[in-house]
Amino acid sequence: MTLSGKRVNILGAGSSGRAAAALALREGADVHVFDGRESIDVPVEGATLHPGTTPESAEPGDLLVVSPGVPTFGKLVAAFSRVAGETIGEIELASRYYEGRIIAITGTNGKTTTTELVERVVKASGFTTVACGNYGTPVCEVVMRDPVPEVLSLEASSFQLETVASFRPDVAVWLNFAPDHMDRYETVEDYRAAKLRIFENQRAGDLAVVRHGEPLPELAAEVVTFSTESGDADWFSDGRRILHRGEEILDLHEGTHLRGMHNAENAMAAIAAGLAAGADRDAVVRAFHGYAPPRHRCELVRTLDGVEWLNDSKATNLHALESALRSQDRPLVLIAGGKEKGLDYTPLLPMLRERVQAVVTFGQIGAALAETLGSAVSTECVPTLADAVPAARGRAVRGGTVLFSPGTSSFDQFGGYEERGDTFCRLVKELL
Repeated sequence: MTLSGKRVNILGAGSSGRAAAALALREGADVHVFDGRESIDVPVEGATLHPGTTPESAEPGDLLVVSPGVPTFGKLVAAFSRVAGETIGEIELASRYYEGRIIAITGTNGKTTTTELVERVVKASGFTTVACGNYGTPVCEVVMRDPVPEVLSLEASSFQLETVASFRPDVAVWLNFAPDHMDRYETVEDYRAAKLRIFENQRAGDLAVVRHGEPLPELAAEVVTFSTESGDADWFSDGRRILHRGEEILDLHEGTHLRGMHNAENAMAAIAAGLAAGADRDAVVRAFHGYAPPRHRCELVRTLDGVEWLNDSKATNLHALESALRSQDRPLVLIAGGKEKGLDYTPLLPMLRERVQAVVTFGQIGAALAETLGSAVSTECVPTLADAVPAARGRAVRGGTVLFSPGTSSFDQFGGYEERGDTFCRLVKELL
């Protein structure tokens, strides 16, 4: 792909947009960065900046690169696309300048943990690699490194996959699928179609690592399956031992901090993907030794008066909340709530009846969530997370757990799940 002398318009001045701009500039393009904010805080040296962008601001260009935070099917992208030679996203741009192997990971939940684990497995086998994409460093920035890593462990969100064209991972990992982002997609099928694009350009000789039983279309790549439910899968785990066609490869309770069925699935997917990229089995054990999940994923904050407090702020959808509930076996008080995303929480009711003593809800969705869940379990609705923590403490029992697993996004009261989780941790540590 030749960009020398061509005009490249970039929508979005966040980290992905800035990285795409830097790569386009390296390739000799005339780069213009557009952003809806009235000011762009971080300059992009060599690029022309256009703050306060609206659909009426659209200017012609040879290539339009859309950042994942900009709605692909919104009016802004439509206006710029009409006067662009081609419209793509940041990971598509990066892939056109990368010659190594790509392991791409998608799924509604577990992407970040799996991306980290893939990086560790590949690195333990002696290859240079980096976790990037939706988690970690923007891919365009990685492509400009010297030397360029031999393998990319690339977390691919549905937003990023919307704008691929020729992007072709050597290994594509499909962890799971559940409704999410209904504030961006009109239907669940639209969300699913975006994620399925991870397989779109794979061919025979590539590999697809998929959760056993997922209803996927026929894939061109060779398929390897993993499961915590069916022994028919290539990889199976009982939540502790990881087996490959009956042979034990790893015991998660020996040297790792990974617990729960959901983390066993993440581990199996990462091992299968890493081995396909050239890792060796001895490296798997080394890679997992001492590993703890990323923050905000069932993270133990403290034990107070015999009660464990867990921060699972990364649970921004129903499937993540369900996975967190499945992983607990102590008397449980759940804190949930946040932004209204149009999700249906009624499928949770049987599990709440079985596993949860009480629920404290908060945020924009708090009242509606309390009404829905109240038919299964005792609920209390409070305005904010600061109110939810003492309310949950009042309902917890010694030997039990308070699980903060919101089940929706944070943008009603916080800037992201990290800020929300950090706030929860602070509030819990301040309890006397």
